[in-house]
Formats: sequence, structure tokens, C-alpha cells
Amino acid sequence: MKYAEGPSAHGDIHIGASVPLVWGLVTDILLPARFSPELRRAAWLDGADGPRVGARFEGYNHHRLLGEWRTVSYVTELVERRVFAWAVTDADGLFGEPVPDPAGALATWRYELAPEDGGTRLRQSARLGPGRSGVTLTVERWPDREEEIVAARLGELRTGMEATLAGVKALAEQGG
Repeated sequence: MKYAEGPSAHGDIHIGASVPLVWGLVTDILLPARFSPELRRAAWLDGADGPRVGARFEGYNHHRLLGEWRTVSYVTELVERRVFAWAVTDADGLFGEPVPDPAGALATWRYELAPEDGGTRLRQSARLGPGRSGVTLTVERWPDREEEIVAARLGELRTGMEATLAGVKALAEQGG
């Protein structure tokens, strides 16, 4: 798959806990850093203290090939106890010109929740692009390996999602 096609990855898990409990966990932007192999920490910006459409938060990331960098994310969709989505931007210009607009996101992330068998079905997904990212830098260096590079990145994202989903499940099933 080509980067320009908006490749995506997802994972889902059944959690033996209520939707409201799981919702409280996934809308806590500090939680993924406890499980993610890449996200190290996050903090709300502009005085926000929780998710609302348009709210911004910064994330600090680390990748073995890229080192450390900061992103700024914008909450793009919020449907209470159903959907929490955000667009990740390269506000500092690590991958090219700074992009403070969520329309030029380097990735879009999303949680979807649904009641299922007395618990919750939690789905996490990520779509790459359309903005520049570490993937585009790598593809520019090795254009003949684009599909391999995109597939490798999607594999990394799936691994991170599996760890995050398992962590959310463990916390939720222990009562939060």
C-alpha cells in the first residue's frame, strides 16, 4: 500500500467492564503512555482538562529510528461513550514545514466503543497521513521500498495497539 492511500491499522478487544468505565479510561490521554512502546507522555494544552472537539494536547514520543519528538493533537470527534478521535500534527516541523492544521495530520487515531455481551467491544484504529511523517521521510530515501516501509509502520502501530488494548482491558476488568 502507498502512503498517499491513507493506510490504516486497527485492533479490537472485548472487555468485561461497562462502557462508561472503559470510556473513562480511553479518554484519559495519559493512559496510552503507560502501555505504548512509542508515546512517552501527554498533556492537555490551552487550559483543557479533558476531551472536547477542538481541544488540543501534546504528546512526547520516542522511536528507535527517529529519536524523540513532540506532536500536537486536536480532538476531531467526540461522541459520548462511543467515539473519541484525534488528529496528530507536526506542529514543530520535525518532518518538514510545521503543520498546525489537523487537515494536514500525520496520523488520525480513533477509539470506538460498543456494548457487547455484558461488557464493551473496544476498537482502536490509526490512519497514516495525509501530512508528512517519519514514514514519508523514509519513503523519500528509499522510494522503491515504499510498500515495505508502510507495511512495517503499520505492523509497529498494530503492536502498540495490542499493548494499549490489553492494558485498558486489564485496568477496566480490575475496576479502573
